[in-house]
Amino acid sequence: MSEYKPITSNLAVFSTVGDTTSNTTILASNRQRKGATIVNTSTAILYLRFDGGTATATTGHNVQLAQNDYFEVPFGYTGAITGIWASDAGGAANVAEFT
Repeated sequence: MSEYKPITSNLAVFSTVGDTTSNTTILASNRQRKGATIVNTSTAILYLRFDGGTATATTGHNVQLAQNDYFEVPFGYTGAITGIWASDAGGAANVAEFT
């Protein structure tokens, strides 16, 4: 039986992505990513898509974040994340990526 070893990180990179009604990259693909968090500070809903495809508010998203919602990217996911907001309300996505 193998021993459980927690994933650790000593580096977090913070970025801000302004809200937009156009599909935009929230996180680029990164093979070194150990984890990431996203907080929607916009008053508009943020729709996230995993696979780097075009995020849409109807069926083209995996996660929906209301204002001030917090999301942890699933363990082990290193691919691209795109997003689109329901409207351009002047907020942003605050992103932390751990490597």
